Amino acid sequence: MKQKFLILMLVLMPSIVFGADLRGRMGVGMTNQLANGIPAISLKVQQSKTFALGGLLGFQSDQDQTLYGAGIKLYRIIFDEPQLNFYLAGLFATETYLDDEDKVESGFQIDGTMGTEFHFSGLESLGFSVEFGVSARKADPDGGTSLETLGDSFLKAAVHFYL
Repeated sequence: MKQKFLILMLVLMPSIVFGADLRGRMGVGMTNQLANGIPAISLKVQQSKTFALGGLLGFQSDQDQTLYGAGIKLYRIIFDEPQLNFYLAGLFATETYLDDEDKVESGFQIDGTMGTEFHFSGLESLGFSVEFGVSARKADPDGGTSLETLGDSFLKAAVHFYL
């Protein structure tokens, strides 16, 4: 039974999970990649076959304080398949966060990642990203700068709807 299931999955997979050619299209979606934990609206425009430009903006405001994160993201596609793009990306963001005394402080985030964006066959306008890499950031309550590894699933990296 397991062999039949494995063979069926190997036959069906190539037609189920693939990416798409997105040149000239703008993706609108969400990301949770900001170090201060604020969900952000994400925009991504595929400029050419090998380059895409993105931006993200998230904020949280109430009567006591306003926290935000804003940044740009550059994508360099290094390998593509019919419906799957592998890329290198750099994120440069500025953001605010709460310190240990609940005062608003400003910080930054610089990420270098490698990732992939995939699409389901028949649903090319919806892209799911997965990324891993390294992040240098100052957005911790202790006020220090940290260097850490990243591993972001599509729930955190990004989901885009392409117009």
